[in-house]
Amino acid sequence: MDPERIATASEGMIGKGRDTYETRLAAGQARLKMKQYPEAIEHLSRATEHQPSQTMAWQELGKALKGQDDTKAAEQAWQQALQLARQNGDKQAEKILQVWLKRLRQN
Repeated sequence: MDPERIATASEGMIGKGRDTYETRLAAGQARLKMKQYPEAIEHLSRATEHQPSQTMAWQELGKALKGQDDTKAAEQAWQQALQLARQNGDKQAEKILQVWLKRLRQN
């Protein structure tokens, strides 16, 4: 589906009071795909507030922060995601995050 349509639909739902983890995550991911980093960061930050124990929003938030060249904040988001992945037993996310963090630190 088109990221612009997803963002518009999700933001419409948020505007109508359906401000949930899922709608914020969808809007944030769509804005991230369009490289609209400030908007993505806003939505993904709110998603992490709705459900702080969900790894995906932290992963995506890190990507948006990195896209905006805020490597320190990206590292913090990914560290949080890594900690949650370990707590949740999500080995695949753990491996991915370790690679992302390693690459981030090398630059």
